[in-house]
Formats: sequence, structure tokens, C-alpha cells
Amino acid sequence: MRAFVTHTGIVAPMDRANVDTDMIIPKQFLKSIKRTGFGPNLFDELRYLDEGKPDQDSSQRPLNPDFMLNQDRYRNASILLARRNFGCGSSREHAPWALEDYGFRAIIAPSFADIFYNNCFKNGLLPIVLDEKSIDKLFQETFDEEGFQLAIDLEAQTVTTPSGETFAFEVDGFRKHCLLKGLDDIGLTLEDADAIKAYEAQRRQVSPWLFGG
Repeated sequence: MRAFVTHTGIVAPMDRANVDTDMIIPKQFLKSIKRTGFGPNLFDELRYLDEGKPDQDSSQRPLNPDFMLNQDRYRNASILLARRNFGCGSSREHAPWALEDYGFRAIIAPSFADIFYNNCFKNGLLPIVLDEKSIDKLFQETFDEEGFQLAIDLEAQTVTTPSGETFAFEVDGFRKHCLLKGLDDIGLTLEDADAIKAYEAQRRQVSPWLFGG
């Protein structure tokens, strides 16, 4: 998993509430568990004018010109600005996979669905909760200024605009540690690899029959 320490990037505005995981990555793309390759189908039903199919070459599909990710000013966005209850619906881990594979590193919203919020941290995405007033202000600045960027500092827990205005956000200490170090559940376990090997060696001596001895 990629660590997240600081990031500065262009902001894309997802100006609708209750964006569910089926909208983020539709159900027909859930057969793969490789964690990669989902970026072209992120927001598939909003992004394209036809119906997406697994293993389809999305580069040849007709684009919806009204969808923000198809507009030149947002094509290289790596920070998603969203409305309340982002990531609601079914608990598919493919949703953060698709966002990360597309190139997003952080999502800023007034609230997130709990399971989606947890899955973000386990996949290298930083979900940031700010109050509605701050979100409204950031949406307005994003619409007003082409190429609008934000600077995010996880250690300091701040989001900073080009004008220098700073918004503080809260994050659980354990999740913060894991994201700063790039540790998912497997990475956390491997931090104790030496202790695990020592325990297994001790058990092999005490109970060899458990190991076929």
C-alpha cells in the first residue's frame, strides 16, 4: 500500500450527495479481485454514454461531456471533493480500488459511509471530513478557478488552499500511523514477522506433532 504523507493536487468536484458504491464502480466490474485495472470504469454510468462491460476497451467508448472527469480542467485531478454520505450502499472494496487506480489520493466530504471510510484507509486513500460550510467554500473556489489545487498534510492534519487558508481535520491515530507508513493489514502483520517466526520455532520444539514431526 502506498504511504500518504503530503500531497498537492488538482481538485475535481463531485457535486451530489449520497454517491453510492455502485455509482463509484458498477456491479458488472466486481468479478476481478486484483485491485488494479478499475480506473477506466470509475463512475462508469456517469462518465460514458453507453453501458460498460467487463474487459471492454474504454478508450473507444463515447464520453459524457457534462461529467466533470471528462472536462479538460479536471482530467489530472487527484483530490475528489464530494458531498455528504459519500460511499454509501454496498460494502464493496472495489470502490476505493477504482478511485485509487484512477489516480485519486484523497477525498474530502462532509461525511462518509462507515465501511467505505474504513476501506479507504486500508487501500492508501485519505478520506477527509470537513464541515458543510468549508466544503461549500471549497466547491465555490474549485468552480471559480481552473486548475484549483489543495495541499494536504496528514502529519499536520491540514488542508491548505493556494491563498494560504487552512482547514484542520480529525483522523484516528492508529489509521494515521498506518497511512503515514503505508501499512495495510498484511503490512501490520509483517512488522511482527520475527516474533511470529520465533513463536513458530518454539511451538515446533514443544509440539512437533503439529508440524508433521
